[in-house]
Amino acid sequence: MVVKKTTAKVQAVVLDEEKLHKLIASLSVDGGEDGVRQVAQTLQTCLELSEPVQQIQLVKKAGSQLEALSEEEPDGALLQACLHALSLVYTSLQAKNPLRRAIASALSSAPAWLQEQAVSSLSACLSDCLSNPTSERCPHIVDTIAACLDGFALGERCINKLLPEVLQFLHKGLSEYLHQNSGLTGRHIAQAQLMQSCLAAVKASVLVIQRSQGTIGAGLRAEQNRCRLEDTLSSLLGCYTHILTDEEFVQSVQSTAGLAVVLLIRSVMGCGDEVASVVCSLLRSSAPGLDSAPRWLKLRCEGLCAGGRPPGVSLYLCHGALAMLSWKGALPGPQWEQLLLLVPNTLLDLDVSIKESSTAMVVARVLTLWSSAALDCLQAGGQPCPPRLQQSLSGGSELQRHLLEHIYSHWEHPLDGVRHQTRSLFRNLLLLHQHANPSSSDPAEDPYVAELTRSLLGLEWHMRGKYGSLGCLVELYGAGHLLRSRPELPSRLVGLMGDQNLAPYASDLLERLFVSHKAQLACEAGAAANETATRDWMERWHQTWVTPLLQVLCRARLDQTTYILDYFLPKLLRCSPSSLAHMVQALQDTTPPCSQGPSGSRGALGALMTCLRAARAQGVVPSSKEGLWGGLVPLSLLQQALVHKHDQVRMDALGLVCESHRSTEAVTSQEMDLIRHFLPANLNSQAPGVRQQTVSLLKKLLCRMKDSALLLQKRLIQEREQEQRDGDQHTLHLYKEFLRWLCVRLLEVLLPGSSFSKCLTALHLLCLLGELFTFSTGPDVFALGEAVTSAHAQNVLYCVASNFLEVKQLASTLLRQLPPPAVGLQVPERMHRVLQAALDLSTSTKPFDSVTAAHLLHLLLHQPDLGLALLHCAQEEQGLEFQPPSLPTQPSAAVVLELNTLAVVQFLLRCLQSEVSRSEASLLQAAASYPLYGRAHCITAVLQHLNTESLSQTEQWRRVVSDLVAVCYRMSDVVSPVVQSSSPEGLIPMDTDSETTAGLQRILQEIQPRDTNDFFTSARELDTAHCDHTQTQTTHTPSLNTHTPSLNTGGEGYRVTAQMVLVCCWRSMKEVAMLLGQLCQSLPLHTQSGLITEEQVEGVGLYFRQQLLQSRHRGAFELAYVGFVRLTDMLCRSGSPALQQLPARWLSEVLEEVKSSDPSSKLCATRRSAGIPFYIQALLSSEPKSSSCSLLKMTMRELIALAVPSASGTTDSSTVPQVHALNILRALYRDTRLGENVIPFVSDGMQAAVLGFTSPVWAVRNSSTLLFSTLITRIFGVKKGKDEHSKKNRMTGREFFTRFPALYPFLLNQLEEAAATVESVSGQVKLHPSLFLLLLVLSRLYPSPMDGSSSPLGLAPFMPFIIRCGHSAVYRTREMAARALVPFVLVTQVPSTVLTLLQELPAQSGPGIQHNHIHGTLLQVLFLLRSYQTDSHRPLPAGSGITEGLRRRMWLASRHNGCEVTRGAFLDVLVCLCGTKISLLDDSEVGDLRREALSVLMASELVAPDSSSSAPGPGGTQYLLSLARVALSAGVEIPELWRGPRPASRLLRCLLQCPQYEVRELALEGVLRRLQEEEEEEEEEEEKKRRPEWLDQTTLSNLTGLALHETHPQCLAKVLTVLRVLSASGELEWRDGADILSQEEALLRLLALAQDSAHSVELHCAALTLLSQLVVQLVNSNPQGASAVACLAEWGSLVCSCCGEEQPVEVKLTAAEVLVSCTATVLTSTHLPLGLSTSLSLWRSLFTLLQDEDQDVRDSASEFISNVPAPLLRIDVTGASVCPPVALDSGVGLLCRLFELWGQTPAGVLALTEWLLGDEDAGDEAVADEAPGLDEEDFLFEKGDLNLWAEPVQWVKLLHGHVGSLIPASTRAPGFSGPDQVHRIRTLSTRARTQALGSQRALDSLPALPQFSSTSEHARLLLRHQRATLALDVLERLR
Repeated sequence: MVVKKTTAKVQAVVLDEEKLHKLIASLSVDGGEDGVRQVAQTLQTCLELSEPVQQIQLVKKAGSQLEALSEEEPDGALLQACLHALSLVYTSLQAKNPLRRAIASALSSAPAWLQEQAVSSLSACLSDCLSNPTSERCPHIVDTIAACLDGFALGERCINKLLPEVLQFLHKGLSEYLHQNSGLTGRHIAQAQLMQSCLAAVKASVLVIQRSQGTIGAGLRAEQNRCRLEDTLSSLLGCYTHILTDEEFVQSVQSTAGLAVVLLIRSVMGCGDEVASVVCSLLRSSAPGLDSAPRWLKLRCEGLCAGGRPPGVSLYLCHGALAMLSWKGALPGPQWEQLLLLVPNTLLDLDVSIKESSTAMVVARVLTLWSSAALDCLQAGGQPCPPRLQQSLSGGSELQRHLLEHIYSHWEHPLDGVRHQTRSLFRNLLLLHQHANPSSSDPAEDPYVAELTRSLLGLEWHMRGKYGSLGCLVELYGAGHLLRSRPELPSRLVGLMGDQNLAPYASDLLERLFVSHKAQLACEAGAAANETATRDWMERWHQTWVTPLLQVLCRARLDQTTYILDYFLPKLLRCSPSSLAHMVQALQDTTPPCSQGPSGSRGALGALMTCLRAARAQGVVPSSKEGLWGGLVPLSLLQQALVHKHDQVRMDALGLVCESHRSTEAVTSQEMDLIRHFLPANLNSQAPGVRQQTVSLLKKLLCRMKDSALLLQKRLIQEREQEQRDGDQHTLHLYKEFLRWLCVRLLEVLLPGSSFSKCLTALHLLCLLGELFTFSTGPDVFALGEAVTSAHAQNVLYCVASNFLEVKQLASTLLRQLPPPAVGLQVPERMHRVLQAALDLSTSTKPFDSVTAAHLLHLLLHQPDLGLALLHCAQEEQGLEFQPPSLPTQPSAAVVLELNTLAVVQFLLRCLQSEVSRSEASLLQAAASYPLYGRAHCITAVLQHLNTESLSQTEQWRRVVSDLVAVCYRMSDVVSPVVQSSSPEGLIPMDTDSETTAGLQRILQEIQPRDTNDFFTSARELDTAHCDHTQTQTTHTPSLNTHTPSLNTGGEGYRVTAQMVLVCCWRSMKEVAMLLGQLCQSLPLHTQSGLITEEQVEGVGLYFRQQLLQSRHRGAFELAYVGFVRLTDMLCRSGSPALQQLPARWLSEVLEEVKSSDPSSKLCATRRSAGIPFYIQALLSSEPKSSSCSLLKMTMRELIALAVPSASGTTDSSTVPQVHALNILRALYRDTRLGENVIPFVSDGMQAAVLGFTSPVWAVRNSSTLLFSTLITRIFGVKKGKDEHSKKNRMTGREFFTRFPALYPFLLNQLEEAAATVESVSGQVKLHPSLFLLLLVLSRLYPSPMDGSSSPLGLAPFMPFIIRCGHSAVYRTREMAARALVPFVLVTQVPSTVLTLLQELPAQSGPGIQHNHIHGTLLQVLFLLRSYQTDSHRPLPAGSGITEGLRRRMWLASRHNGCEVTRGAFLDVLVCLCGTKISLLDDSEVGDLRREALSVLMASELVAPDSSSSAPGPGGTQYLLSLARVALSAGVEIPELWRGPRPASRLLRCLLQCPQYEVRELALEGVLRRLQEEEEEEEEEEEKKRRPEWLDQTTLSNLTGLALHETHPQCLAKVLTVLRVLSASGELEWRDGADILSQEEALLRLLALAQDSAHSVELHCAALTLLSQLVVQLVNSNPQGASAVACLAEWGSLVCSCCGEEQPVEVKLTAAEVLVSCTATVLTSTHLPLGLSTSLSLWRSLFTLLQDEDQDVRDSASEFISNVPAPLLRIDVTGASVCPPVALDSGVGLLCRLFELWGQTPAGVLALTEWLLGDEDAGDEAVADEAPGLDEEDFLFEKGDLNLWAEPVQWVKLLHGHVGSLIPASTRAPGFSGPDQVHRIRTLSTRARTQALGSQRALDSLPALPQFSSTSEHARLLLRHQRATLALDVLERLR
């Protein structure tokens, strides 16, 4: 990304009047032409001007005049005045002013004889500044000093001349800053400014000392003034020490102070060994090495060595030592060598003690700096490196090992910068190793590099750190080194590109690899670089890198290949542009391009588009001159890709058309045609990502069009040749046609009833057109405004009524771009109607209506006559006093906007005031008739568009603001009793019948605003008999209005539900918060011309505080929080010190309140502390990120102290604060804005959460749970995937304990304590409260193969305790312990650990056996073996003793063991070792184990059941399932390896006949899995294999019998699925016991099953699929006779019933698959096997599915096109996958052709006309249309249309078009004029007429602008009317 450099601002010279006049006077001279006078005149003119740029030019002129002066020229006084003038202006200018540079340049250009005078003059001015500094001038002088040293030689001489004064001044300035800092706590802005000044002063002092080394040295050696200089330097060092040790200073200042300390020591002591000795002592914080320093320096350094200094001091001193001492060349002495080795050790010690991420960043940066310094030492030419140093820096040394451990624990650090530095450090360590061992250059022969490579490649691929390290190895040793050890690396890395988190890392490594590999191959071929050799090595390179890429592109799922296009392909094509031809060739050769990959992949066509798109964007594809893209790909393929079923293929094809390397490349007519082909089918896309891509790609095309059009217009003016001009003119004409077509096409789709997604895309594109080409109607080239009609603009206006906010916003934006005459808002009558609609909507009870109102008002704000319209509305409203402000005669747009905004706000304010007064009398009536939030929302929205910085009517605005604040408080008072009640959600009963009306009225009295909060503390029942008596008791203040309006006043009936009241209340609270936040944030403070006063701001803050601390309703306090955040942002930025300190004050007050809260407190202790965490979050997040975050640190410390259980035990007074503290901490750890700043407190938070679990109080335990889960997410990241135990959300133990060192002893002690409670001889359950949490945390860690055994934070001490936890009496604890043990055992230690655990198991049964122990141990063995299986990829080492250990304890699996739980666990271990094809053991061992396991199996209950055995006991089912897994492995999965019993199907029969349904289900799953694997194997080998032995006739009859008699739905569904797979390969023989069923009988039985199975979706789908497969087979075998089979019509209606909108998605997907599978045999068969009526029903169901809301259903249904016989398809539709809109259009066209084939055209036309007219039952609605009832208002959140994607309007038009094309054929068809036909036409005509009239009447009866007031009703009636009209049109044409 190119960042534009900010240029410094030029400002004129600013001097006070007196000085300026004096200067000008000193320069004024009479005439004369000598040089000095010219200079003086130039400078005088310069000072008299006020234009800065001219001043610079004159100063430059004066400089060149000075340069030309000769020594002879007289007038020394005048020359002195000139130099003085330049010097004075130089020292008075502000920082970074270019004028200062110009003066420095002018002074420097003075001739040599004048230099001394210039220095004296500048020194005098500078000395003058230094001698009387004020605190305001201090930063300016510091800046002047820095400027003198910034490439300005004269300035440097001045500083050296004035050195004592300069150092004295800097010391004074710094001391002043240090003093000021202590008094600024809480004032962040002032503190931040002070830090900036302080940083500048320290930097300036560093510069001064650096540039004045000689002067300082000489001064310290001189006798006179030496003491003064020493004192000054000593004082400066004191200031630096203060900064380093005071943690209030920000890091950048401390870091610079560290540099300054080392620099000062070097300046005083020179560069000998003594300097290194002193710095070593400072780093070690020990005084002994300081003796060589001068006494004053020694004293100061001892102060810095004092004990208890912050750990950061060593860090900043290390940084200083590396940056300020010279490491280039040989080291001066042994102390330097010692210092070089001491720095990394000091830094590594810090590594564990620091907590802040920002400090971790500095440590990482300084370590990298150290490695660069060490490299400089090693590379020093001439002298050999000292042996000790060489040994310490080479690979494998102690130091290198520690540094590698640092790298491994930080390469996954959450901060990007730390990861980057870690990678640089790794690279430098490799370089250090190379330089220390120059002899071993070949990586294969270097054991250190070979081992490093092996261990890095062995790591898990989800560890992002390994990619950068491997990249460094590639960079230094070449790609060949890695490819030799891992040839499969390329395909492995391309496979990882599917993961969004890993793609950037994998692609980066891939790029390094393939670039390096290409260079290596080219280098090897080097000498024989003929064409053949080049072709050979390129072929090898393509095989390695391009082939795996193409395989993944063609076959992987689309979502996995997105990042390949983003990250990998462009890099590959950049590296080798010629590879494109290879890719295109390969993709077109391998398969026909339209062939499909596996379902869900893009196939070869998609892959081709992807490659071409990437190439075109890279500029690799040849330009479009020679046909499209150099004729690489035929046009028809592109057209197919643009309407392909898969979104990503369409997007890639569109990208290929739209993207171009050159922004002015002309758009060809072919490209425009392709867009015309693409657009209609792709406007209605449901996926937001696809919509976004479509808009962004078309934007690229339109930008290209705009840029190339400008180029063409320019060429037209310049060109001479007529032919060329005609060509350009023609292109412009094509552009104009295309843009008009696009504009009209998009405007036409914005009809009522268009889907949300289509409106959104169309509006986005129209806004783009408006932005790039404008809708002008004038003599513009394109004049798009002419294409916009008034009807189009009206449709855009009605889009504002959409329920979707984005559509509203875009429509509003577009309306302001369209030509005003088309929109017509300036017509008074229209404006009045829209305004009235907006005002009506602002009092609607439907929340989204107020948003519509706000948008409409915003549209009207720009109309000059709005004030009159408002006045008109005010007169219609009785009793509304309103006078709009009058407009001046020729108002500017800004004035119109301001006055209109003022008028609207005043009008709404008057309305709101009167409504609030009425709601104070009756909240129920307000909730039902005029909820207050709509008006408030409109006011906020209107104010948002106002520029508050330049208002003319300030007095009026001030009055409005105070009125607004007052009305907000009143609104809040009305509704707060509801949202602050203890249960706001159910405050008013839902009943609306007459009996409860009296109760309602009493409740109405109850929630009057005059109630205090204690009304809600104790619940009371209302006494129905003595209503008035209760009234007087419960009301604390005299009743102001005892009369309650009846629920039916003045004929206006309204109903109130609890939902309405609650919504009214919390939304009103929300809008009050938003309005107050908006006022505080956007209005300037009332100092001179502001609108809002400090008192008002503070009042608003206190209001928010009350709301956040007392609201109970989540909606109310969450939204109050949004308003409060706006306020706190404003407080921090405000210039007022009083306001700046408010957040700190409020924070300390609320913390005090939390500390002292008890059960009677007003703070809400339930509902996760309600608004309190939000309040504190808002206050803390207002603290600037760059500050020292003192408020956050203080708050976290106080909260953690409250959250950790107190030593004195739990008391009532400590419980509530503890709950609050835990809840607040949870919110703070979750807050992303506090980000890394809360990481230092994670350890303490985790301790509080774990200890909170030990509390006896439920509330504390509950809050601790919530805090714990938040911390797990904070530490291990958001869960990436469904697998709870995936390694992506885990961390190595080293990384975890390095980042949170305090948790190591804590977790260990807690675990030890918990493990001690587990053992109980009696088997009693003693559950330690926090054991589960400890095991949960520990199971998230895993050992890194890189962990050194020496680590002080090793995982070994945890192991014995975890193993002991496995003995718990609680099953879940044993399981958790087994899971937690796995990470603590390194892969290499698994065999020995497993053997040790097995040896703990008893060798035979006996009396004192503890089965809990046995089970825990077996689980640990099982989990360890499973992890070994997935991680190690190699068998267990021979002779591990595991087989022997298991065989000795085989009794545990047999009937000798009475405990079924342990038998099951032992069998699971056996399955793990024997059940897979590739075993962990060698063949002889596994053979023995399998034999013993078989004998156990054959003797078990599964094969030889006991007659006595009853239902299984505890764990019995699990045991049987474990047995079943052994049986499945032996009988179905790998029977050939087990050599089990004969016949092979015996074991399977036992499983299928087992009485436990779980066992049957497991067996069927195994069979299904095996069948699917065999299918895949057959596909790969492309030959039929014979059936496996176990699948004999007996098994088949068992399966069909099970299908007819199984009672368990899941099992039955699985059987049917298995039978479906079996029947696909041939006809099944259906047996029921001994009987054989015919196909028809089987069909009938299955049909009955499918009809009765709607209760189980899985079963319903399985039955329907199998049934349909049999129907297709039946129809295929006898197409003509099929219609005789009775049940086919029933099957048809069953399929149709599965396509309804209300069906579950799974059922609809199954129906779609069924319809697709029967397309060829049933739907398109020429024999019409099911008869016309059933076939039509099936076609209609297919069309319904193609318009379903679920995208998967539509995509699945659109596959039918690929099963249609080719002769039936239109020429332009191929059998490829197409998107649903295209499939729908093609499908209706295909049905029309089938009518002709079937000879059923007349019947077909009438059937389609019936579809056109809609369903019969819709006719009854006409009656209901006449009188819309009241019920419509009953539900606020009624669900609109279920299907947001379907567009009935488009469907009706599509049908009408196709029916129209059929009419000519049907009128010619025989039987057209038969009596039946005529009768049907008459009936349909009558029905259509009735429908048309009814809907027209209902439309007429709707209120004005029904599009806004009753949107859905209007759209529904409009559609009915359109259906009827189009049907009448068809019927007329038939007559």
